[in-house]
Amino acid sequence: MGGAPRRHPVRAWVDLASPGHPFFFRSLLAGLDGVTARTTAREKTETVPLARELGIEHTVVGRDYDRPLARKFGIPYRTLQLVRRMPPCDVSLSLRNAMCVLASRVRGVPSVHFTDNDIMRHDEGVTGESVYARLEAAATHNVVPAAFDTTVLTDRGADPERVHRFDGTKEDLYVADFDPDPAFGDRVPFDPGSYVVVRPEALDATYVHAERSLVPALLDRFVERGVGVVYLPRGRGDRGHAAPYDPTDVYVPSEPLDGLQLAWHARCVLTGSGTMAREAAAMETPAVSFFPGPLLSVDRDLTERGRLFHSRDPAAVVEHVGSTEPTPGGDTERARRVRREAVDLTADLIDRCVDHSPTPPRD
Repeated sequence: MGGAPRRHPVRAWVDLASPGHPFFFRSLLAGLDGVTARTTAREKTETVPLARELGIEHTVVGRDYDRPLARKFGIPYRTLQLVRRMPPCDVSLSLRNAMCVLASRVRGVPSVHFTDNDIMRHDEGVTGESVYARLEAAATHNVVPAAFDTTVLTDRGADPERVHRFDGTKEDLYVADFDPDPAFGDRVPFDPGSYVVVRPEALDATYVHAERSLVPALLDRFVERGVGVVYLPRGRGDRGHAAPYDPTDVYVPSEPLDGLQLAWHARCVLTGSGTMAREAAAMETPAVSFFPGPLLSVDRDLTERGRLFHSRDPAAVVEHVGSTEPTPGGDTERARRVRREAVDLTADLIDRCVDHSPTPPRD
């Protein structure tokens, strides 16, 4: 896997900016021959703890902020931090991370950037998301799912010949490495296959167009039906949604739990965002998105294929969950095929970057 062996090791810089990144890059790098990685990580929710738990050596650079104004200035500030603290490298690898792309460009390092977020195709005028997409388009190479609307990048300056597709989602890459833990059921107060996982919307994100969360209505209906809920708040005021309920009905973990183990052992995964639903779909666990607004192309594709259910109607969502079979476990064969394709593509792009860039000074 990963093409022909290289004559010289390639030094890659990997920047982990969000909680899904440690899983993604651990899986990707494991398949790349002749590539050694130096890693930086941003303090954002579980990102750093997960990197530590997965055994990824890293340097913490910058943090996320809860307050919207601080977050607006936090991204350019962290970009400057990355420019100063970037490790010596031949190529950078990043996922939905314009900070890494821009820092690489400033330092003259070629970049391979992964993204699946094309929701800003619905935005008019200049928005935070459209600016972010323009910065992502500056990557040397962009890698996107086959369902992705590539005009989001090409209309903002990306060379169409440097936007590359693979037939799957980014979640497939790390689901492919998933190993179910039969003892995981001891970590939640519900029998495997009997509970649902609920993750709220990111209401403070610029691309979310909703003022109220659907979570209270969903929790009410599940509790009424005697369905156990593992609730995963985002930590920005949404923890209170679980306050009215007994922990034996709505359980909020006191420490981070492996989301893939949760999904594998759950009856269904429901999220107001997208990542956890795509993780569940990748392992053939029933998945529901109650994302408030136009779906990403990858989510629309999953919905059209019947692998994801989307609705903002609580009654319809709960009825759909009721139609699923309460049996845990799934299948990762398809995800493994996607991972092989994505790794081979990445190896090829790294070779192109290294072959066409000057050799940086080695320390």
